[in-house]
Amino acid sequence: MPALIATSIALGADAFAVAAAIAAGLQSLTFRHTFRLTWHFGLFQSMMTVFGWYGGEWLSKWLLGLNYWIAGMILLGLGINMIRQSFDQEGRAPDFDPTRGWSLVGLSVATSIDALAVGLTFGLVGLPVAFPALIIGVTAFVMTLIGMWLGRTAGVHLGEWAERLGGLTLMAIGVKILFQNMS
Repeated sequence: MPALIATSIALGADAFAVAAAIAAGLQSLTFRHTFRLTWHFGLFQSMMTVFGWYGGEWLSKWLLGLNYWIAGMILLGLGINMIRQSFDQEGRAPDFDPTRGWSLVGLSVATSIDALAVGLTFGLVGLPVAFPALIIGVTAFVMTLIGMWLGRTAGVHLGEWAERLGGLTLMAIGVKILFQNMS
């Protein structure tokens, strides 16, 4: 359970960072902005976890014995990528309303790609998916809500640090999986 909570928070860091950036860039933050972003980010995090799990279940039959190594490397790579992306300042606060239409869908997919990979690792190691997907989605929802509030009040820099912490958390979980299965 602690690993699931840590993973959920790490995955929610992307949603938090994006929400903080969007909230900081909007002229006026309304309930509709908040609802659209929190609902979609939470929903997509859950859905992508389930989609990844189905892929991992199928692949685990072909990769028996390598599944923990693959899962650890995926999480390690995702963490490194999250930290790398946190230093990229381009496009942090767009000048249009990103909580509508295809922009919202694109942001929802982009912030939940990591959940797809985590779901894949759950499938590779044979973990159940329903409860983790629910926890991941609810965590993303809450972190998006918090990110929007903090982004509006404190600015975009909090999002960058949250993304870095999320990346470090994913890396730590990946390294833990790798070291646990070296014997």
